Amino acid sequence: MDACAQPPRLFRRLLAVTAGWLLAGTLVAQAAAPGTPTQPDEAQRAAFRQAYAAAQQGGDGWRQLAAGLQNYPLYPYLEAAALTHDLRQLNRAPVQEYLQTYPDMIPANDLRRDFLLELARRQDWNDFLALYRPGLGDALSCDALQARLSQGGKLDFDKDLAALWSKPNLPDACDDVLQAARKQGLLTPARLWARIDRATEAGKGGTVAQLAGWLPASDAVVAERYAQALRDPASAVASASAWPDTARSRQAAALALQRLARRQSAAADNAWQQLQHRLAFTPAQRDGILQSLAVFHATDFDETSLERLIALPASAQNDSTREWRVRVALAQQDWHAVIAAIAAMPASQQNDAEWRYFRARAQGQLGHAAEAKRLYATLAGEPGYFGFLAADRLGSGYAICPLTLAENPQREQALLAMPGLRRAFELYAVGLPRLARREWALALDGADPETLQQAAALAWREGWYDRSVFAFNSGRALRYYEQRFPLPTEDGVEQQSKQAGIDPAWAYGILRVESAWVTDARSGADARGLMQLLPDTAAQVARRSGLGWSGGDSLYDPAVNVSLGTRYLAQLAERFNGSPWLASAAYNAGPVKVEQWLDAHGSLPPDLFVASMPYKETREYVARVLAFSVIYDWRMHGDALPLSSRMPAIGTSYSLPDVHTSRLGVTCPAGETSVAPVAPTSSASSAGDVDVAH
Repeated sequence: MDACAQPPRLFRRLLAVTAGWLLAGTLVAQAAAPGTPTQPDEAQRAAFRQAYAAAQQGGDGWRQLAAGLQNYPLYPYLEAAALTHDLRQLNRAPVQEYLQTYPDMIPANDLRRDFLLELARRQDWNDFLALYRPGLGDALSCDALQARLSQGGKLDFDKDLAALWSKPNLPDACDDVLQAARKQGLLTPARLWARIDRATEAGKGGTVAQLAGWLPASDAVVAERYAQALRDPASAVASASAWPDTARSRQAAALALQRLARRQSAAADNAWQQLQHRLAFTPAQRDGILQSLAVFHATDFDETSLERLIALPASAQNDSTREWRVRVALAQQDWHAVIAAIAAMPASQQNDAEWRYFRARAQGQLGHAAEAKRLYATLAGEPGYFGFLAADRLGSGYAICPLTLAENPQREQALLAMPGLRRAFELYAVGLPRLARREWALALDGADPETLQQAAALAWREGWYDRSVFAFNSGRALRYYEQRFPLPTEDGVEQQSKQAGIDPAWAYGILRVESAWVTDARSGADARGLMQLLPDTAAQVARRSGLGWSGGDSLYDPAVNVSLGTRYLAQLAERFNGSPWLASAAYNAGPVKVEQWLDAHGSLPPDLFVASMPYKETREYVARVLAFSVIYDWRMHGDALPLSSRMPAIGTSYSLPDVHTSRLGVTCPAGETSVAPVAPTSSASSAGDVDVAH
């Protein structure tokens, strides 16, 4: 999205407080002091967007457009944008002047980092050292060392390199420094092997291969086996039969076997049968190999996988092997084996909602109705996927007990007096959400949980929904359903869902899981926006649906994203008989993969099928989408469709709910309260963790 374009959702009343309210208290008086920006208006925001677009083109043309914006909170971003564009033509003076004018501001820190990278490219080490500060990342740390070397300095391993050396992977900027360290004799075989071991553990085959070349010839051959095990485990396993029976050869072979098991469990099993007699693996290595073979045979649902998991020695068992023992038993619908597998778990693992649900499920299948009912009743008091499924088994309503967040005007005044938070809100208002999140995180760094939640509530009221999603993420705060599951009208989720022919509550559930309402979310696979659509997929959906398409960046427009995302959901649902749960799995793992799973386990009931999906991410994704669909349904209607109604049996058609569809009531369990504690009124000063991952 064009950073200066009008965002689809602007604050409707951003920081709209009365003059008297703003003047209350010391902090607010400071905020209203002479020279402090007043509440911005839309004319200033429009002028800023225009000036920012010009500044991003470089030069001084932005200055005329920014006339009158000197007291606007985001004014420092304008000059920083222009200087950043012109970095290759700049000398140190204008950059240093900016850094002195706006010390420690985000645009100043970014400008410092970018200009230092440019100075390193020029090898202008004098200016580099004049502007350098530690803590700007590994690349600049290595550039700073290179600057010292260029002036005749020497490296001290403990002082200069130890922290970098402990990392499994380093940027290219460190190559010359490491070469210099090697020439100084600092990279001893012991140090090289220590880093090779760390890189191996992290799966960094390229780093291992590079370091292998710096070892003595005899050691290099051994290290190259590690790199081979990481990069091509099949060839490493084939070669291992000729390796000497040394500690490091055994380690490389064990690594190769475990990695091959992940890809080709049968091939790894055959190789293990040969190598276990050829190499004297340690007990820990044998356990690791047996674990991998058992788990990945289980994910393939081989006929012998359950027996393998049961037969694992105690030393080779872990949470993953015990979990897969249950999943395989569920896929086989061997209910006695399900009970035994859950009983073999430690108490902490048994207490997980999933295993409590399937213990009840197994007891019911074995005819122990009273015990099943008792277990379901306990679980049905929890507002989640398995709690909702348990309630469906009992035919009872859902236990959802919302809290109402109390407003705290004093604390809000203090928050609005914080320059960094003012900038965060204003950046969001002008359509720069990534920068807004950075200002938010910096402003609230060290804030106590109550302050952070009050700020999130303020953001929620202004339409910046992802802040509350991330802030209310644990403990009693999970009960702030209104803030955690917003229902905005401007994005058109309900309208577009109905036009696409899908249930709006389900579309909301998908959106909430995909992006948590981060409008500019972008995944490593290039999925974009609220519903995380890939540009190629979106283009195909647009063509098929007869909708306009203006490129991948249009997916950051919530209206465009929701329009295409709901229609893509509808297409997936059509592919799977309208079934929301299967379409949800396909949205995450891809329809081809889901069809493969259906070929293997298409006779299973839906809850068992979900439990048998090989991908942990997809199992959890489907569970969250369906649970969130219930919550959104309740938020929209005051009651909810049974979760299981969105999970029709495989091969049967799903029909959209209508006025005649049975719905479940929602109750607050006895002993709970819907009144939120009043947040303390002390001024904001400290911070909890701020989720800035998006």
